[in-house]
Amino acid sequence: MIMNFDFGRIAAHYAKYRTVHPRVLEELLNSGINSDSKVLEVGCGTGNYIIYIESIVGCQCWGIDVSKEMLEKAKERSKKVNFLIGRAEKLEFPEDFFDLVFSVNVIHHITARREYFKEAYRVIKAKGKVCTVTDSEWILRNRQPLTVYFPETLEVDLKRYPKIEELQQIMAQVGFKSIREKMVEHYYQLEDIQAYKNKVFSSLNLISEEAFQRGINRMEEDLKKGPIQCVSRFSLVWGEKIE
Repeated sequence: MIMNFDFGRIAAHYAKYRTVHPRVLEELLNSGINSDSKVLEVGCGTGNYIIYIESIVGCQCWGIDVSKEMLEKAKERSKKVNFLIGRAEKLEFPEDFFDLVFSVNVIHHITARREYFKEAYRVIKAKGKVCTVTDSEWILRNRQPLTVYFPETLEVDLKRYPKIEELQQIMAQVGFKSIREKMVEHYYQLEDIQAYKNKVFSSLNLISEEAFQRGINRMEEDLKKGPIQCVSRFSLVWGEKIE
């Protein structure tokens, strides 16, 4: 697993501005988990999703991340979730341990994807599930506001994000069955662009400062006319361990 930039540097901003996608959370909650389940979030960052799952379902939860600064913020937010330093391609857990292993907007930071899915398959129980929440090529090309205001991020992210078909192929190769994709979307109005100014979206750290400032200036001009109309979409790629 690699990081394209120092996530620790933006941990405080990330904790403040990055929130759960309501439809993604809904899908995870409806995955069949209950109070007896064990759930792992890979690349949990400051803990948004796994903290919500623990608080709503009351199951045993773990979150791993490579950034100790991110995990420090997560630990401040929950004492019930087990937050640990860990890497996607080497999960330090027993075989047949989890009912659900998931990641949200993380897979493009993982270079050893086959090793990750092999590890996920190993630690998931029979009839357990894996879920990768990511962006398809279509989603990347139609992001509002990110690609609209910062079009330079598209080329960056088309190189970073794996194709959905690639993920499905790897999942099948390591043993997952019932592989399926579902896209979810959430419409909202943006009135505060501080998250963009603080570059809490990783691709904003990978474009030129000139391109970044040009996008910020456009956002500021449009905000003078009223809230920016936005839509947040994700593709959820599911797989099940049958045996």
